[in-house]
Amino acid sequence: VYEQKRLVRQSLASGKPLPTEVRASYDTLKQEIDQEDSKTSTPHSHVDDEYGDAGLAEPRVCVTTSRDPSSRLKQFAKEVKLLIPNSVRINRGNNRTDDLLDACRQQEFSDIVLVQETRGKPDGLVICHLPMGPTAFFSISNAVLRHDLEGGAAPMSEAYPHIILDGFRSQLGVRVGNILKCLFPIPKADTKRVVTFCNQGDYISFRHHMYSKVKHDEVALHEVGPRFELKLYQIRLGTLEQKEAEDEYVLRPYQNTAKKR
Repeated sequence: VYEQKRLVRQSLASGKPLPTEVRASYDTLKQEIDQEDSKTSTPHSHVDDEYGDAGLAEPRVCVTTSRDPSSRLKQFAKEVKLLIPNSVRINRGNNRTDDLLDACRQQEFSDIVLVQETRGKPDGLVICHLPMGPTAFFSISNAVLRHDLEGGAAPMSEAYPHIILDGFRSQLGVRVGNILKCLFPIPKADTKRVVTFCNQGDYISFRHHMYSKVKHDEVALHEVGPRFELKLYQIRLGTLEQKEAEDEYVLRPYQNTAKKR
């Protein structure tokens, strides 16, 4: 139907005769075209619906941990909270996942960020967009907290940061970049805070800097931290508690080598 409407619009714009395949249904198509606006004139997918309102309102993000977190994971969650503007960190306690998400929906949070660990080492990050999803699951490696940075960390600014997404060119890359950047509000043009997600070999390097102008043609970078690497292993179309939701992407690292065994 969309293709037929496109042909009708093209014919009307150019003044040429209608193609034979749309002449029989022209009246119906013309009526539908007249009722469309800029939002409904092109076909949309679930991706458009999930982040369709991005930028209209500032995101509100809830940051929490897995149950019974270690002191290091608590510190990592605090730094993630400082990293994302307009975010709130809550103690997980014994709350179940579905209770946690219900509470976040009632408080009108736009996203929930859940950090996980193994033996006191942060190794998992889950980003769940509310109210309907999607949910992205990442593994974390090489996490360096602010107080572990060599030479000390620069002071943490509360300004909205500029977001740099490097290497997110594939269809999946655009999708992941969208999930990450929608955690952050739109910054002012003159802010000197920069958050970088650099995708190389399917590993996403995260860095957080402040910059200052030393001379008119020279800029100095100061690392704020934390720093870590992310690797995406699943995107689920539903929210975190919806185990039956359809998977949009699942990492299967050994699938390509299965025939060689």
